Amino acid sequence: MTISNCKAQFALDDRPREECGIFAVYGHSDAAKLTYFGLYALQHRGQESAGIVSSDGKCVMEYKAMGLVPDIFDEQILNTLQGDMALGHVRYSTTGSSLLVNAQPFRIHYSGKSFAIAHNGNLVNARVIRQKLENEGSIFQTSMDSEVVLHLAAKNMKKGLEQAMVSTMEQVKGAYSMVIMTEDTMVVARDPNGFRPLCLGQLNGGYVIASETCAFDLVEAEYVRDVEPGEILIIDKNGLRSTYPEINGRKSQCIFELIYFARPDSDVYGQNVYLFRKKQGELLAQEYPLDVDLVMPFPDSGNYAAIGYTQSSGIPFEMGVIRNHYVGRTFIQPSQSMRDFGVKVKLNPVKELLKGRRVLIIEDSIIRGTTARTRVKTLRRVGAKEVHMLVSCPPHRFPCHYGIDFSSRGELIAAKKSVKEIEEFLGLDSLGYLSIDNLVKATHIPRNELCLACFDGRYPVPIDYEFTKYCLEE
Repeated sequence: MTISNCKAQFALDDRPREECGIFAVYGHSDAAKLTYFGLYALQHRGQESAGIVSSDGKCVMEYKAMGLVPDIFDEQILNTLQGDMALGHVRYSTTGSSLLVNAQPFRIHYSGKSFAIAHNGNLVNARVIRQKLENEGSIFQTSMDSEVVLHLAAKNMKKGLEQAMVSTMEQVKGAYSMVIMTEDTMVVARDPNGFRPLCLGQLNGGYVIASETCAFDLVEAEYVRDVEPGEILIIDKNGLRSTYPEINGRKSQCIFELIYFARPDSDVYGQNVYLFRKKQGELLAQEYPLDVDLVMPFPDSGNYAAIGYTQSSGIPFEMGVIRNHYVGRTFIQPSQSMRDFGVKVKLNPVKELLKGRRVLIIEDSIIRGTTARTRVKTLRRVGAKEVHMLVSCPPHRFPCHYGIDFSSRGELIAAKKSVKEIEEFLGLDSLGYLSIDNLVKATHIPRNELCLACFDGRYPVPIDYEFTKYCLEE
């Protein structure tokens, strides 16, 4: 979501990372507090920074900081965020510096009004647009591609907010689920490919917007529908209205939201995430009927696919390693030495369970392979007789340019090694990946409505490769 200092964010941890989550409330007296709880439910989508802006119809207030939602906000701060409108954001930067200036919602003042934006995704033509705007005299405050949207909207504001957003959406390319808030209006937009999820709910006569439905559950809002790909939804004193710019594009919903990022208690793209992941495991069992003593995940990545595998195969499910839930996510630690320490203390094997047993690990993905290799060595060390691994998706061979932090093909072990070579690198007795056909089968979504680019290299929106090269060289 930012377009400078990109290389610094290619952390060494072996798990993929999303960049942010959005939660917004319109027409509720406790808008800021509800937004706090909504962001709490979406914390898995970003742990780098969080922010909330609110409005009482005349004045826009804001508070944002680096860190986790419960560490940033308290009762006193939330009480200063008055009004019946609020917009919140949790962030992990896919590219760019981890700095407060890049935290969202990002707010500007233009022509006597405030505009705040919260964005989930990645604009692939942000560099070109930014250069053009700077040549025309625009001055940027941050390195975020999200700021490009506000500059484009401002240039067209004479047409009114709705038409300004239509003109903006016709120019930006890539992945964007976003909300823009003024003193009295919310504009909700989703790109025509629908890369990232975004949904609409209702609560006590007001409206709620969230990246995932699990946030609705926490605040007891009623899910209404998904924001449609290519839709611009206006929420103001007159209620809801939608417009659809004439933008070419097909649905290209990110499959990795279902595989990894979304919470299992969410519904994404009309699909229950928990049941999808169980189906992945069931199809793995059909594709790879292994003779082992037990099936286990590394919590919490492969839990639900492992349940599906064991229920289909009849092989016992065990928690062969125990997770310390009081250890922070290792990739947000400030130094490499602390990251290594975090990997060691996060999971601990049950030695008596694993010794002399033939073990099958179910994983949801292998990105770089370094963490998986360490974990396999640990199982060997405690006496596992055999160690097999099945992955509930195909090999990641291509980088994502639409908002997931594996932007360099050099980071991906499957781009450099065959499955057999990965098996040997990890120290496994066998390794298998779910086929693309079975992955699509688990979704109940037509294949041509999914983005599978990280597996097959077929990018639905053209990539600015000069921008990608620039990021990797910074």
